[in-house]
Amino acid sequence: MTPDDPHDAVVVGSGAGGAMAAWMLAKAGASVLMLEAGRNYSPDESPMLNMAMDAPLRGVGTPDKEFGFYDATVDGGWNMPGEPYTMAEGSEFMWWRSRMLGGRTNHWARNSFRMGEYDFKPKTRDGLGEDWPVTYEDMAPWYDRTEKLVGVYGSNDGLENHPNSGPGVLQPPPKFRVWETFLKAGGDALNIPVVAARRAILTKKIDERSPCYWASACGRGCSIGAAFQTTTSFIPWAQATGKLTIATGAMVYEVLLDANGKATGVRYIDKATGAHKEAKGRVVVLAASTGETARILLNSQVAGRSEGLANSSGQVGRNLMDTVGSSVSAYFPQLEGRPRYNEDGAMGLHAYIPFWDYKRIQSGEVDTPRGYHVEIGGSFGDPGMGVGGGLDGYGSSLRADVKRRYGSRIGFTQRGEMIPNANSFCSIDTNTKDRFGIPVLKFNFAWSDHELKQVTHFQKSMKELIDKLGGTLVSEPLDPSKAISKGGEIIHEVGTARMGADARSSVTNQFGKTWDVDNLYITDGSVFASKAHKNPTITIMALAMRSSDNIVTRLRTGEL
Repeated sequence: MTPDDPHDAVVVGSGAGGAMAAWMLAKAGASVLMLEAGRNYSPDESPMLNMAMDAPLRGVGTPDKEFGFYDATVDGGWNMPGEPYTMAEGSEFMWWRSRMLGGRTNHWARNSFRMGEYDFKPKTRDGLGEDWPVTYEDMAPWYDRTEKLVGVYGSNDGLENHPNSGPGVLQPPPKFRVWETFLKAGGDALNIPVVAARRAILTKKIDERSPCYWASACGRGCSIGAAFQTTTSFIPWAQATGKLTIATGAMVYEVLLDANGKATGVRYIDKATGAHKEAKGRVVVLAASTGETARILLNSQVAGRSEGLANSSGQVGRNLMDTVGSSVSAYFPQLEGRPRYNEDGAMGLHAYIPFWDYKRIQSGEVDTPRGYHVEIGGSFGDPGMGVGGGLDGYGSSLRADVKRRYGSRIGFTQRGEMIPNANSFCSIDTNTKDRFGIPVLKFNFAWSDHELKQVTHFQKSMKELIDKLGGTLVSEPLDPSKAISKGGEIIHEVGTARMGADARSSVTNQFGKTWDVDNLYITDGSVFASKAHKNPTITIMALAMRSSDNIVTRLRTGEL
């Protein structure tokens, strides 16, 4: 089939939610058209084994490659020529876009932490934000199926609000490195858990995907399929069914409706020719990313109605959330002068610190209502620019100091929950259009005191852990308003078309089906009702699998 042919389903986006939906539908026998705004991409393009010293500026980020020379994002970034976005006065928001087949799954960190029972019912627990229309018990089997399919390493530790996976689901985690074992000793002394991380990286073979051989940074893309991305899994699997058609360079800007209010497809611009085209389908699935999905809905002004499509609740674009981020780093003299060896491992977390202070939150001893986890980084690694930062001198004495201290610094990175607030949302800027003539998004964003107090808790707790281990902070903790990340900077934005139990206050039902359009589904992060501290991708995929199963059932019964 060609993009001009009618399909059973039109899927907009090829990242975590879009590719999961495409594979689930194609596997069930539906004909699927996938539209991707970026270019075609294969992980075979990845320079997996190149050294930092072989790259310009030792591979550091530049305006053209903001996550470094070797990053898998071949087209995209915070700022894209001809594709602007705007910000309201007093707001600062960073919007990352990956214009490539597979989207952000090609370069993400692969951290895959399940949401727990508290995360799905936060308002019930503390009166803030909104509850999801699903419970953890509803989602547990979908997490199991997703983790086993994707390949997630980790361990079942039975921690509060950090659920165990089912028997046989998780892959074996890699062993802790020296500095992670060192941190665990301090954590044990303070009752701060340091446990095996969960990451979508294979430690044993699954189907055609090989286990990680510990030699390449995951953000470069992984041609052997060990580090999960849709370009080595869902997309080729869907293509193998013969049911998937892909059109890249297809910038979708509007959902089409018939006289009865049913979606009939989408309009898009062929970026290569500038031609406006239509793609037809019995069901439309939006998974273009949180910002782009909101933009498509808000720009789909049916019968000239300015509120956009699927927006009878007025919630499209509202409830914009991102992960709370801040960091500290410390130097530990006990780690000086260790024998040099390849300590890279999985090029990311083997261990992390899950949030541990829920009981003190409930008792009122802690004045932040929501938690965070801590991602830790150390090891020897591949030296880049700034490897001798913070040291004085020059010549042989400086080289000796750098060598002695190499591997003795550990970074602690907060990844925390944001509660939705009325000052954080996106809307259409009618005064600004991109190079295709499509009105752009305008962002309003603000952290609340809840998030700032969370940063204070993080800084205090990490200082206690560092002191316990005899370390020294490399820099003193900052005022929380200065230490906290910018909106969007962590690239976990969610919530602009949230799901709910009531059409009056949400955009979709529990399956991601929009209340207003019966055959229009959303399977990306925009459906999140809350932004737990857990990284969102594994939940996006589990939700997308569940939504796609619902679509398949309705297609088979003739509802769609």
